[in-house]
Amino acid sequence: MRRTVLMMIILLLIPVYGMAQKYQIKFASLAPDGSTWMNVMREFDAAIRAETNGEMGFKIYPGGVSGDEKDVLRKMRIGQLHSAGFTGVGIGEILPEARILDSPFLFKSYDEVDFVTKEYYDRFAKGFEENGYVLLGWTEVGFVYVFTNTPVQQQSDMKNVKMWMWEGDPVAEATFKALDVNTIPLSVINVLTALQTGMVDGVYASPLAMLALQWFTKVQYMLDYPMADASGAVLITKKQFDKLPAEYRQILVKNGEKYLGKLTKLSREENAKSIETLKENGIKMVPPPSQEAMDMFADKGKDARRLMVGKLYSHDFVESVEKSLEDYRNSK
Repeated sequence: MRRTVLMMIILLLIPVYGMAQKYQIKFASLAPDGSTWMNVMREFDAAIRAETNGEMGFKIYPGGVSGDEKDVLRKMRIGQLHSAGFTGVGIGEILPEARILDSPFLFKSYDEVDFVTKEYYDRFAKGFEENGYVLLGWTEVGFVYVFTNTPVQQQSDMKNVKMWMWEGDPVAEATFKALDVNTIPLSVINVLTALQTGMVDGVYASPLAMLALQWFTKVQYMLDYPMADASGAVLITKKQFDKLPAEYRQILVKNGEKYLGKLTKLSREENAKSIETLKENGIKMVPPPSQEAMDMFADKGKDARRLMVGKLYSHDFVESVEKSLEDYRNSK
């Protein structure tokens, strides 16, 4: 508490003493201002300003004002933006094999998510750097559920759903192809309008995202069985990162680990609370499918991962991840 107060005092004093911000990091995110994601990013910003006497900080563009994630990446590549919080869709544009983290029916718990992200952290960080970006830390959107206007409990129930798919997302495309579900591809920023007009009547998102994006106001049911864990990461261009003094790079990385770890913890807590909020707002919970249906979904998840071999990652890599996860489960 005292440290937070000190940070705020320093931020207020910066303009008084004319401390110029020598290293401004322009940061964009789809997350709305006032959301947990943006609140923690502002704490991250306050921390690095405090430790650099106001010389380094983020200029934050929340709520999709800089466009969809592909728009943000284009702006990062030409230097209009320097850093961003990405979901798996943006991550995959830079490092396709990292999309394994978003693959359907792979993880059964957050412990498993933590194990795999830690096990492959160095590999992914190296891959990002080779492609011109520095990984400041993993975050996540959280476990993703299917929300519809008619009850869905098994594969056959999805046949008549006008299901949204994030336009250009190869993981979503492979998932719904394996499930034999027709989709309507749209940018994420157009989904609420599509729900309002009836263009789509099925979406997938974390409970917290459903509330933050207001999608919950246009659906009635949630299948109480996660389809996937939606990954996230905060990245900065290597070009901008390398412009920072060595000690400032260390401050950025150290605080990235701290605050993005905090964000992941809070996101998980708030996703759990968000399910209760959704219930209070009239969303009806569809019970988990039978064990037979769960086994079928697991098989469809494997099919979807095989559909992405050669497009996002190698066969050996997906086999490695699945084997690591199997060994981890057996050790438990």
